[in-house]
Amino acid sequence: MKTRPGPTTRARVRELNGSSARERRDDLATEEPLEIRLTAPGGERRTVAITMRTPGHDFELAAGFLHGEGLARPGDIAAIAYCTDEDLPPQARYNTVTVRLRGPVPDLPALERHFLTSSACGVCGSASLDALRDRCRPLPDGSLRLSPGVLYGLPDALRRGQGVFGKTGGLHAAGLFTGDGTLVGVREDVGRHNAVDKLTGWAALTGRLPLSGHVLMVSGRASYEIMQKALAAGIAVVCAVSAPSSLAVDLAREFGMTLVGFLRGERCNIYAGEERIAVE
Repeated sequence: MKTRPGPTTRARVRELNGSSARERRDDLATEEPLEIRLTAPGGERRTVAITMRTPGHDFELAAGFLHGEGLARPGDIAAIAYCTDEDLPPQARYNTVTVRLRGPVPDLPALERHFLTSSACGVCGSASLDALRDRCRPLPDGSLRLSPGVLYGLPDALRRGQGVFGKTGGLHAAGLFTGDGTLVGVREDVGRHNAVDKLTGWAALTGRLPLSGHVLMVSGRASYEIMQKALAAGIAVVCAVSAPSSLAVDLAREFGMTLVGFLRGERCNIYAGEERIAVE
């Protein structure tokens, strides 16, 4: 029987260094599928997503995914557990999560998409910004203001919180910070969108939503799906080490979010919401 997968996997490699070679072991970031199922009173059951992820914080991943896609709010979830259905082979049980809802399974066809995701590109967001307008409203300006010094410190603080990355060098990360740059939580995954789902799922399951007054920092680029998930969690400021996509910028500007890209060293680009950055 297969044991529960962990976040890292050992592999034997042949390392070349100049003209010499040696055999050694290497730590790899584990990548395995996770199926997210919904069940409702009366026995209705549906699979809503299959994503390639790094094992760990799987219940948070499921909760964050459901919240970010508008499928289930924290109060809609009665329980989350690994699946023990008899039709499931033992080796797959830690790769299948069942979310038991208090009410009926939502109308999945209305989302106009299939929830088959990968760690490389993730879900592509709703069909358009039109679908997002139906369930989200622009975020209030609030009192959050960030100094450039706080911004410049976020990437290093995020990197210090990446324990698995230190072993493998192959994981994305999402970090949640307060307005003064204090790190609240970090989640890692082979998929950048999964890392955000794990973080927002943690907030959902612990009663911390909405995350107004917080900053999301991601280790890669800022895509539409990351901005969508941040918006659903009430996060007004998103920072990324790399570039944003055009649709991510459109989303940020329409919904009153601050989007910072290419945040490296003591420089960055502000693509939207510059009023939250306290520049003299």
